[in-house]
Amino acid sequence: MKKIIIIVVAVILILIIAMIATYKILTMPVSKNIEEKEIEIPMGSGTEQIAEMLKNNNLIKSELAFKIYVKIHNVSNFQAGTYYLKESMDIKEITEMLQTGIMFDPNQITITYLEGKPMWWLAEAIAEKTNNTEEEVYAVLENEEYIDTLIEKYWFLTDEIKNEDIYYPLEGYLFPDTYSISNKDATVEEIFEKMLDKMGEVLEEYRAEIEESDYTVHELLTLASIIETEGMNDSDRKNVASVFYNRLDLGMSLGSDVTTYYSVKVDMGDRDLYQSEIDSYNPYNTRGPNMEGKLPVGPISSIGRASVEAAIEPNTTDYLFFVADKNGKLYFTKTNEEHVQVINELQSNGQWYEY
Repeated sequence: MKKIIIIVVAVILILIIAMIATYKILTMPVSKNIEEKEIEIPMGSGTEQIAEMLKNNNLIKSELAFKIYVKIHNVSNFQAGTYYLKESMDIKEITEMLQTGIMFDPNQITITYLEGKPMWWLAEAIAEKTNNTEEEVYAVLENEEYIDTLIEKYWFLTDEIKNEDIYYPLEGYLFPDTYSISNKDATVEEIFEKMLDKMGEVLEEYRAEIEESDYTVHELLTLASIIETEGMNDSDRKNVASVFYNRLDLGMSLGSDVTTYYSVKVDMGDRDLYQSEIDSYNPYNTRGPNMEGKLPVGPISSIGRASVEAAIEPNTTDYLFFVADKNGKLYFTKTNEEHVQVINELQSNGQWYEY
């Protein structure tokens, strides 16, 4: 009898856990699609009608999960009106919007800035989505008076970004995310400041650690930008950071290809580097001469939260080298001999990346 009771209790617990897990999955976004869908909520619509409407428009995964969420969280007072909702919104976001009556402006646009992308990629995206040209984006970046106002406004911007060797003063400071912009006539300044506001939110979490660091915020973001473009996944980033810190401590050059690509303004994957580019001095090129124990003059790409954290909170290791195979897996080693051995093994196993 005791065994039967234990089995019954175990089965009930498993069913409860399965139901909770299923419910959580069903309240998540339908997809990552950020395209807006126009939904009209008529006066007097109840939970039943709204759930059906949302499901028919593929904005929720389950009518039942929506109704359970509404019941559990005591959601009421849905407002009638025209809404612009997205499949990328979860049930919480949708119900909050329908409660407050906040509706998206159909003229509103979105701009997505991806992690690890350089400023010229963002300039092109802004020109494509708004009435600004790429030239106007660069003109704002070259406006010293405007840059000075930003330095006064944001604690994490300093005069270091005004170094004459830096290509774009806000490189690495504009947080990669999807942003809602008022309309196509939005100014470059408005777009930049939305991105800076978001970076401020992220960096505020680490402000105490940044202020206690031996490195300035500019140097930390510079390192984070290299980690962003070198680290293939979040689990590798803190080890990549440790390699770079170890090399800096020993007065070694970082030897990072991604910095050389940026120095000549070529996207990785477009072509191989020329030996002359590798061997040439450039304050961004950590494979060139006179860069031993030095960081590049500034960030080389946009930076996600995981890379910011990796630069501030690196792993403690003895690694001095790493290399990636053609699938993006990183291999970390302590000596040059081990590093060369890994490369030879990858080449012999057909795992070496070639253009």
